[in-house]
Amino acid sequence: MYNFEYQNPVKIIFGKGGIRKVGANIPKGSKILLTYGGGSIFKNGVYDQVKAAIKDFEVVEFGGIEPNPHYETLMKAVEVVKNENITFLLSVGGGSVIDGTKFIAAAACFKNGDPWDILSKRALVEDAVPHGTVLTLPATGSEMNSGAVITRMETTEKLSFMSPKVMPLFSVLDPETIYSLPEKQIANGIVDAFVHVIEQYLTFPVNSPIQDRFAESIMKTLIEEGPKVLADQNNYDAAANFMWSATMALNGLIGVGVPQDWATHMIGHELTAYHGIDHARTLAIVLPGVMHIKRKQKENKLLQLGERVWKITEGNVDERIDQTIRKTAEFFESVGIPTKLPDYNVATDTIDSICSRFEKRGYKIGEKADIGPADIRAILENRL
Repeated sequence: MYNFEYQNPVKIIFGKGGIRKVGANIPKGSKILLTYGGGSIFKNGVYDQVKAAIKDFEVVEFGGIEPNPHYETLMKAVEVVKNENITFLLSVGGGSVIDGTKFIAAAACFKNGDPWDILSKRALVEDAVPHGTVLTLPATGSEMNSGAVITRMETTEKLSFMSPKVMPLFSVLDPETIYSLPEKQIANGIVDAFVHVIEQYLTFPVNSPIQDRFAESIMKTLIEEGPKVLADQNNYDAAANFMWSATMALNGLIGVGVPQDWATHMIGHELTAYHGIDHARTLAIVLPGVMHIKRKQKENKLLQLGERVWKITEGNVDERIDQTIRKTAEFFESVGIPTKLPDYNVATDTIDSICSRFEKRGYKIGEKADIGPADIRAILENRL
């Protein structure tokens, strides 16, 4: 196991009724910018709960943050923060709203050039407006981590940044908020969380049994509880277990001391940038290809995944790996997420564009930084 440092300052307020505690966790005298997405919070009662909880504060609202939040939209919110002298941000929504709000928090305080540099050049975030979150869609884990992913429509780029300065001050996780979610969003959340775990697990062994078993427990919980939520969204216990699994998948805990592989995400981001495919669905497309193309490099962990998560113990090495890849793809399909590029009308010229983009960037990805354009082509062609 590698050396590591781990600190997570996010206060989690978990369980039904937690939204009423929001106001008590915001610094007194704050002027709040309330951020949200397309307006579903008005239909499910979450907006009214939040407004009641922050009734003693001056509040400005900014809605319309997109799935895969757009840089162009977020920069409009940055202007609101500056013009209205906002001192606290409160995001109400899923990972896209939270990610977008993190960028707003950083960009509003950025003094070293174009805020796009935070994403394109990994410019240091020296300060950020403090913020809290009310999570309404379990998926990304953004409510308890320092990362965000932003799309710039003008250049069809989807890039990420990380900074401890944008860790939420607190996050409210009320499982009842998912009761009215569309089935598609729940399915996306299940797959998104599952692949987050995989990217921190499916690399090579470094004698880290605690992290491995934490990761396996999250995957097994998603496999067990995800279908229960899809069958009955009002099943509070299943919703709670799903929500906490998604948070634990990417709050940093299972990734400490171990190698990580974010190739699936980085390739998937390009499919979103070019075609607007939901993030989780891009992961479901790409992951089986990564597992196949890197089967030798990932052999030990693939076999461990197969045995411990999918109970695959029969057959030779290649047969067991084939079964493990197949079972993983079948799980995604079972919750309604197609795993082949033709399912999304992606043409082969998109593969050319993605490979060309990675060629221009001049670096390779994966846990051993050995996945280049030729490998990316093979991964994507595996899904045709």
